[in-house]
Amino acid sequence: MINLLDSWTAGQDRVVRVGAAEAVLASLRNAIEGGKIPVGSRLDSEASLGQQFGVSRTMVREALRSCNALGLTATYTGKGTFVIADKVAQDLKLGKYSAQELLEARPHIEVPAAGLAAQRRSIEDVEALREVLNAMAEEEDLHQWVILNSEFHAMIARCSGNGVFTSMLSDIEDAMSKQSNTVNLVVDRRKESGTEHTAIFEAIERGSADDASRAMAEHLHGVECTLDAVLPGRKVPLSS
Repeated sequence: MINLLDSWTAGQDRVVRVGAAEAVLASLRNAIEGGKIPVGSRLDSEASLGQQFGVSRTMVREALRSCNALGLTATYTGKGTFVIADKVAQDLKLGKYSAQELLEARPHIEVPAAGLAAQRRSIEDVEALREVLNAMAEEEDLHQWVILNSEFHAMIARCSGNGVFTSMLSDIEDAMSKQSNTVNLVVDRRKESGTEHTAIFEAIERGSADDASRAMAEHLHGVECTLDAVLPGRKVPLSS
């Protein structure tokens, strides 16, 4: 099989492990959008791409998942990953749900859940949230950070004492994780998320339902603004 990436990767610097998946995704995206890897092409195997970039297969796999989410590629079991578009889609493909569906639903789940959590949280709940928040601040690996991020949001739903909110967060957790991973590979907003999460936590800690709800709403708005940067052609429904 002709290696479509040989001429392209020949001039590329090997990427360092820190930010490796981000660098691989950026290189693949630029090559696809720039026409260097045309629509219809099959990408090389994860092992081959890993050798070309000088990174692990895990880093390549993470980048390819995000390429799929952006609508640039599609992976078929037993066949490989193919380029299906030369520009990002207007919405992220996140498995069961899309990014737009998350944007429309999360404010109706997480904003009231944060308010109830501020009213009903126990001392143990506060300490558990603090522990996750601190772990996120110290975590450098994106994959682990995404796991902690999901746990932070799930814990707030549990602290609300409302089983419906807890179940709904559990149902969308996978899509939220995929979205967070892709967004932070393209535009790293972990620092901003940390500031927003801290505001949510502090409001819950002091028992202010209004402040907790407001802080969560501001956090979700920040996510939406970042998605607008990642998906510049995203169409916002007129009813939103």
